[in-house]
Amino acid sequence: MEKKIEAGADSQYKKMTETPVEKLIISLGIPTVISMLITNIYNMADSYFVSRISLSAGGATSIVFGVMAILQAFGFMFGHGSGSHISRLLGAKHNEKASQFASTGFFWAVLVGFLIMIGGLVFIEPLMLLLGSTDTILPYAVDYCTFILAAAPAMTGSCVLNNILRYEGKAALAMIGLMAGGVLNIALDPLFIFAFDLGISGAGLATALSQYISFGILLSMFLLRKTQSRISPRFIAREFNTLAGIVLTGLPSLARQGLNSASTMVLNAQAKPFGDPAIAAMGYVGRTSSLIFSIGLGIGQGFQPVSGFNYGAKKYSRVKKGAWFTLGLGMASIGVIAAGCFAFAPQIISLFRNEGEVVQIGSEALRIQCIFLLFFPASMVVNMLFQSIGKSIPALVLSCLQSGLVFIPLCVILSRLWGIKGIETAQPLAYFITALISLPCMIVFLKRLPKDG
Repeated sequence: MEKKIEAGADSQYKKMTETPVEKLIISLGIPTVISMLITNIYNMADSYFVSRISLSAGGATSIVFGVMAILQAFGFMFGHGSGSHISRLLGAKHNEKASQFASTGFFWAVLVGFLIMIGGLVFIEPLMLLLGSTDTILPYAVDYCTFILAAAPAMTGSCVLNNILRYEGKAALAMIGLMAGGVLNIALDPLFIFAFDLGISGAGLATALSQYISFGILLSMFLLRKTQSRISPRFIAREFNTLAGIVLTGLPSLARQGLNSASTMVLNAQAKPFGDPAIAAMGYVGRTSSLIFSIGLGIGQGFQPVSGFNYGAKKYSRVKKGAWFTLGLGMASIGVIAAGCFAFAPQIISLFRNEGEVVQIGSEALRIQCIFLLFFPASMVVNMLFQSIGKSIPALVLSCLQSGLVFIPLCVILSRLWGIKGIETAQPLAYFITALISLPCMIVFLKRLPKDG
């Protein structure tokens, strides 16, 4: 058994360090793109089916999205933090040390998810109001969020398992777990909401069940020894340095997702004076935009294990080539899809709700987003490059810029100056400004990389 595992590790090392970079990134990126598309589609399916109940119910999904962003923030912190170390350790052929990072990151993520679940359920109404809920949206938000919080340990744990599989270069296995949960969620939504007449609680229950099933499938990949790193309590690191290394490397992900949650709060607060239609419309735009740039994120996440593995193996020329290839492919892919969404923006928003005010606000905001989404891959690639090779501080700074430090003041200032038009414009401008800062950082770093070996 051990010889078989060792042979598999050698084969994986050769694949990650010798396969042509372009082919490798595409092969790892395609399963990740599919996974992210499925995840975003079932998030949109939740919004679509819930919006059939009422306008206020549709607004509730926008409010609870902030809670999901908090859970993802901690899940991605432990997932990217441990995964980055794992890819570099496997590149340097330190397999047992990789298992310490995998197990430590996983069990801490589940613990944090459990603590968020308890705290969130105790203070659920104040939390919904803090996230920007109106009085009419509040009952729906509480019902929906109760089930989301019940699935918190599965959400944070799945983030870690998914990212470890990706960083090991086994994105296809990660895709299986995420797709199973996504397809199940889409199937259960109409059944629970309408056939069983559970309303918005049915959407929450469908999401919670799907998250736990996805979690079980992802965990089985480790228990069945399909991975190089292992998940077991006996591998949890006793020394503080391992946990500190995971947290420090994962801080950019925590900052990015945490600021996404804060940005959602600010966005909802600024949209609140314009009523439930504005909150619902901006939520639909956010879900649609997430679907568009999930393509870029999926390609970028295909690049991360390539970058980390080859950086650990001191094959720096492959890191350089991979970074530029990922940037070009990301811009081309997002450009094509954004063009289609720009052309059919009113039709896309009307899929959720067909009220004139919702469609007007949503289609205007979506078209502005589509224009500026072309700048998103620049900051995305730079951030993923720095995080995958352990450059935590620059990755942290750029994550904060992308996710909130630019957007939040823009949203507040522009909403004061231009009203709802300012809210529609704030996020696209944030993409543009962050790209202008990020791209020179990548150029300077890649020029300074030494020769291979």
